[in-house]
Amino acid sequence: MTAADRIRAELAQAARDIGADPLVEPIIERPRDTSLGDWTTNLAMTLARPLRKRPAEIAGLLRDRMSLADAGVERVDIAGPGFMNFWLDPSLIAEAVRDIVGQNETFGRSDAGRGELVNVEFVSANPTGPLHVGHGRQAALGDAISTLLEWTGWTVSREFYYNDAGAQIENLAASVKASIAALSGGSAEIPEGGYHGEYIREIAEKFEKLGKDADTRRGGRNADSDAIRDFAVAELRSEQDLDLQAFGVSFDTYFLESSLYGDGKVEETADALTAAGMTYELDGALWLRTSSFGDDKDRVMRKRDGTYTYFLPDVAYHVTKWQRGFHRAIDVQGADHHSTVTRVRAGLQALGIGITPDYPEYVLHQMVTVMKSGEEVRISKRAGSYVTVRDLVNEVGRDAVRFFFLMRKSDSQLVFDVDVALKQSEENPVYYVQMAHARMCGIFRVGEIDRETFSTDGIDLGVLREPEEQELIKALADFPQAVDGAAAALEPHRIATYLSETARLAHLWYHKHHVLGQAEDIVRARLALARAAQIVIRNGLRILGIGAPERM
Repeated sequence: MTAADRIRAELAQAARDIGADPLVEPIIERPRDTSLGDWTTNLAMTLARPLRKRPAEIAGLLRDRMSLADAGVERVDIAGPGFMNFWLDPSLIAEAVRDIVGQNETFGRSDAGRGELVNVEFVSANPTGPLHVGHGRQAALGDAISTLLEWTGWTVSREFYYNDAGAQIENLAASVKASIAALSGGSAEIPEGGYHGEYIREIAEKFEKLGKDADTRRGGRNADSDAIRDFAVAELRSEQDLDLQAFGVSFDTYFLESSLYGDGKVEETADALTAAGMTYELDGALWLRTSSFGDDKDRVMRKRDGTYTYFLPDVAYHVTKWQRGFHRAIDVQGADHHSTVTRVRAGLQALGIGITPDYPEYVLHQMVTVMKSGEEVRISKRAGSYVTVRDLVNEVGRDAVRFFFLMRKSDSQLVFDVDVALKQSEENPVYYVQMAHARMCGIFRVGEIDRETFSTDGIDLGVLREPEEQELIKALADFPQAVDGAAAALEPHRIATYLSETARLAHLWYHKHHVLGQAEDIVRARLALARAAQIVIRNGLRILGIGAPERM
């Protein structure tokens, strides 16, 4: 049981003793101002109304009934309208180091998810070009969310949904066909909404080479559009796989939108919605009553030409998720998909098959602006209209790209400064965090001590009483809480923020207090603290998919 757990238990018992609800669950937090103690609670204020007493009076009653020694509390102050501020025994705070070193790679993990299934879908780019930096931010978010859920006990399946059907795919085929014609001196106009860039010419050249000896469906400039489309989609799927490999992201499942049509799932979903009485015909189109489920108006489901609008296959797709056993599903998408949220959920509710109203959950992210030398980088030579993920990885490295994509809340605009990402200084946040890890490793290397077999057995951690030591230990001990909070909120940026602050405290301690060359008891205790800091920073970086170098 942690120090926080002990305080919480004592508070709960004291609250019950003075007449509070037997199920009371006190909330304790770190005070923003460290001079106000190690932990604080507003429990007295939350109990004021049900107990019909002033908060300050309730706080006094709670303090009198707590067994402070059992909670490891040295002192309790009542501040302001009734806050209770707790100061712990420094020796008890230091004991957290022993737990961290003992748990090592499992420190920060929990079983909150109880092994339940969750599907996390992300990237899901149309196979019409290389992945741009917006896809990169989504890949980092989706992968980190998946890892956070794994660390908190969920069984996660990462899924990529290929939108390989629809007008954009036909435009891709027409664009490649036009480029094939241009290779032989002919001319063909790329359609409006078509695709440009060096990669289109590369696909055309590969296709032309494949069929240079004979005009067949497999290649050649006289091949039909179906053959060109299938070839182009396959090439770009392979291209995107390489982009993801460069970014260190892999998936458990690749789901093709085209399969929903081939398997009749789209038609089945349309028929089921009609059978449920949730559709009507107007002006030759089939409408879905999405306004019955929170949308501002009803939406066209099938157009007058008989083709379906984009959200119907999305509904059919999410039905397959539910049927595959994923009763929790999370979609990570760009902010431009905001309107999708209500419509897909409305379609799923209209089916009346027991899908919960908040299914699926959505994490929407803003796009990325790339800056270099004070100017916005607008295009990639190869992509022709945007900056690709691989461009950025090649420029600054995978770790920097991942950290920068994750260090801001997903719904905030992100400016990626290439110049900062290349710096080897504290201005570069990922370098700063990784350097803290390397410094902790370096202490063991210089001392010629095996870090992996290091044990805290017999070490008196109570000598770790310096303010910088105590603050660092408290931050390290809070790592499991940071992981739980980030996983519950689906906000990986919380881990990036946590790591930046913890690295700051580790650097401060490293510069102010020597580890080696001190009295034996100090050396051993500080080695334990260095090991604990190394473990926590490494575990946090792993959650974000970032390396933890031992030398820099």
